[in-house]
Amino acid sequence: MRRRSLSALVVAGLVVSAFGQKSEVPKGLDKFNQKFTAAVLHMDNAEVMSLWAEDGVMLLPGMAPISGKANIAKWLDGVTSRMPGYRVIRQEDLFHAIAVSGDWASEWATTLQVTQPPGGKPAIESHGKMLLVLHREKDGTWRIRAEMWNGSPAS
Repeated sequence: MRRRSLSALVVAGLVVSAFGQKSEVPKGLDKFNQKFTAAVLHMDNAEVMSLWAEDGVMLLPGMAPISGKANIAKWLDGVTSRMPGYRVIRQEDLFHAIAVSGDWASEWATTLQVTQPPGGKPAIESHGKMLLVLHREKDGTWRIRAEMWNGSPAS
Protein backbone atom coordinates (compact mmCIF):
# COMPACT_ATOMS: atom_id res chain seq x y z
CA MET A 1 0.00 0.00 0.00
CA ARG A 2 1.38 3.39 -0.99
CA ARG A 3 1.26 5.93 1.82
CA ARG A 4 0.39 9.51 1.04
CA SER A 5 2.66 12.00 2.68
CA LEU A 6 0.61 14.84 4.10
CA SER A 7 3.71 16.44 5.56
CA ALA A 8 5.10 16.89 2.05
CA LEU A 9 1.97 18.82 1.09
CA VAL A 10 2.04 20.93 4.22
CA VAL A 11 5.76 21.65 3.97
CA ALA A 12 5.24 22.71 0.37
CA GLY A 13 2.58 25.10 1.66
CA LEU A 14 -0.28 23.53 -0.26
CA VAL A 15 -3.80 22.53 0.64
CA VAL A 16 -6.64 21.09 -1.33
CA SER A 17 -9.47 23.54 -1.76
CA ALA A 18 -13.10 22.51 -1.60
CA PHE A 19 -12.93 22.18 -5.39
CA GLY A 20 -9.90 19.89 -5.44
CA GLN A 21 -7.41 22.51 -6.63
CA LYS A 22 -4.17 23.18 -4.81
CA SER A 23 -3.69 26.62 -3.30
CA GLU A 24 -1.21 28.29 -0.98
CA VAL A 25 -1.70 28.02 2.76
CA PRO A 26 -2.01 31.50 4.32
CA LYS A 27 1.06 32.57 6.27
CA GLY A 28 1.23 31.09 9.75
CA LEU A 29 -1.52 28.54 9.23
CA ASP A 30 0.90 26.06 7.67
CA LYS A 31 2.94 26.04 10.90
CA PHE A 32 -0.23 25.81 12.98
CA ASN A 33 -1.43 22.80 10.97
CA GLN A 34 1.96 21.08 11.25
CA LYS A 35 2.04 21.63 15.04
CA PHE A 36 -1.54 20.38 15.37
CA THR A 37 -0.86 17.13 13.51
CA ALA A 38 2.47 16.53 15.31
CA ALA A 39 0.95 17.15 18.75
CA VAL A 40 -1.83 14.63 18.11
CA LEU A 41 0.64 12.10 16.67
CA HIS A 42 2.80 12.33 19.79
CA MET A 43 -0.21 12.38 22.15
CA ASP A 44 1.26 15.58 23.59
CA ASN A 45 -1.69 17.06 25.45
CA ALA A 46 0.28 20.11 26.60
CA GLU A 47 1.20 20.94 23.00
CA VAL A 48 -2.36 20.36 21.82
CA MET A 49 -3.64 22.73 24.49
CA SER A 50 -1.05 25.38 23.55
CA LEU A 51 -2.99 25.66 20.28
CA TRP A 52 -6.27 26.53 22.01
CA ALA A 53 -7.65 29.96 22.94
CA GLU A 54 -8.69 30.41 26.56
CA ASP A 55 -12.35 30.69 25.54
CA GLY A 56 -12.30 27.88 22.97
CA VAL A 57 -15.14 25.40 22.59
CA MET A 58 -15.00 21.75 21.51
CA LEU A 59 -18.04 20.24 19.82
CA LEU A 60 -18.08 16.45 19.69
CA PRO A 61 -20.90 14.11 18.66
CA GLY A 62 -23.18 12.93 21.43
CA MET A 63 -21.68 15.29 24.01
CA ALA A 64 -22.49 18.69 25.45
CA PRO A 65 -20.13 21.44 24.26
CA ILE A 66 -16.89 21.62 26.24
CA SER A 67 -16.19 25.30 26.86
CA GLY A 68 -12.94 26.85 27.99
CA LYS A 69 -9.35 25.74 27.65
CA ALA A 70 -9.18 24.35 31.20
CA ASN A 71 -12.25 22.15 30.67
CA ILE A 72 -10.99 20.93 27.29
CA ALA A 73 -7.61 20.06 28.87
CA LYS A 74 -9.36 18.16 31.68
CA TRP A 75 -11.43 16.19 29.14
CA LEU A 76 -8.36 15.43 26.98
CA ASP A 77 -6.30 14.32 29.99
CA GLY A 78 -9.19 12.09 31.05
CA VAL A 79 -9.30 10.43 27.64
CA THR A 80 -5.56 9.71 27.56
CA SER A 81 -5.52 8.52 31.19
CA ARG A 82 -7.94 5.75 30.15
CA MET A 83 -5.51 4.64 27.42
CA PRO A 84 -2.30 3.57 29.21
CA GLY A 85 0.19 2.06 26.79
CA TYR A 86 -1.64 3.23 23.65
CA ARG A 87 0.35 5.09 20.97
CA VAL A 88 -0.78 7.01 17.93
CA ILE A 89 1.40 5.54 15.17
CA ARG A 90 -0.07 7.48 12.26
CA GLN A 91 -1.88 10.81 12.07
CA GLU A 92 -2.83 12.44 8.80
CA ASP A 93 -4.85 15.62 8.55
CA LEU A 94 -5.59 16.92 5.08
CA PHE A 95 -6.79 20.52 5.39
CA HIS A 96 -9.27 21.94 2.89
CA ALA A 97 -10.87 25.28 2.02
CA ILE A 98 -8.76 27.47 4.29
CA ALA A 99 -10.32 30.91 4.44
CA VAL A 100 -8.93 33.96 6.23
CA SER A 101 -10.78 37.17 7.01
CA GLY A 102 -8.68 39.55 9.06
CA ASP A 103 -7.71 37.79 12.29
CA TRP A 104 -10.19 34.94 11.77
CA ALA A 105 -9.74 31.77 9.77
CA SER A 106 -11.63 28.58 9.14
CA GLU A 107 -10.59 25.26 7.66
CA TRP A 108 -11.87 21.75 7.56
CA ALA A 109 -9.90 18.54 7.39
CA THR A 110 -10.26 14.89 6.69
CA THR A 111 -8.39 12.89 9.31
CA LEU A 112 -6.89 9.44 9.58
CA GLN A 113 -5.51 8.18 12.85
CA VAL A 114 -4.01 4.76 13.58
CA THR A 115 -3.63 3.92 17.27
CA GLN A 116 -1.64 0.94 18.55
CA PRO A 117 -3.01 -0.62 21.75
CA PRO A 118 -0.58 -2.34 24.12
CA GLY A 119 -0.04 -6.08 24.23
CA GLY A 120 0.16 -6.73 20.52
CA LYS A 121 -3.54 -6.10 19.93
CA PRO A 122 -4.52 -5.03 16.41
CA ALA A 123 -4.15 -1.33 15.59
CA ILE A 124 -7.29 0.81 15.53
CA GLU A 125 -7.87 2.91 12.42
CA SER A 126 -10.21 5.91 12.70
CA HIS A 127 -11.37 8.28 10.00
CA GLY A 128 -13.07 11.60 10.63
CA LYS A 129 -13.87 15.11 9.58
CA MET A 130 -12.91 18.20 11.54
CA LEU A 131 -13.84 21.87 11.34
CA LEU A 132 -11.64 24.50 12.97
CA VAL A 133 -12.37 28.16 13.60
CA LEU A 134 -9.14 29.97 14.40
CA HIS A 135 -8.28 33.41 15.72
CA ARG A 136 -4.93 35.19 15.33
CA GLU A 137 -3.85 36.56 18.70
CA LYS A 138 -2.06 39.92 19.14
CA ASP A 139 1.31 38.13 19.02
CA GLY A 140 0.42 36.65 15.60
CA THR A 141 -0.20 33.12 16.93
CA TRP A 142 -3.22 31.25 15.60
CA ARG A 143 -5.37 29.60 18.27
CA ILE A 144 -8.40 27.34 18.08
CA ARG A 145 -11.63 29.09 19.08
CA ALA A 146 -13.90 26.22 18.01
CA GLU A 147 -13.36 22.64 16.92
CA MET A 148 -16.01 20.26 15.67
CA TRP A 149 -15.13 16.62 14.91
CA ASN A 150 -17.09 13.59 13.83
CA GLY A 151 -16.25 10.14 12.54
CA SER A 152 -16.61 9.18 8.92
CA PRO A 153 -16.20 6.05 6.85
CA ALA A 154 -12.84 5.33 5.23
CA SER A 155 -12.61 6.97 1.84
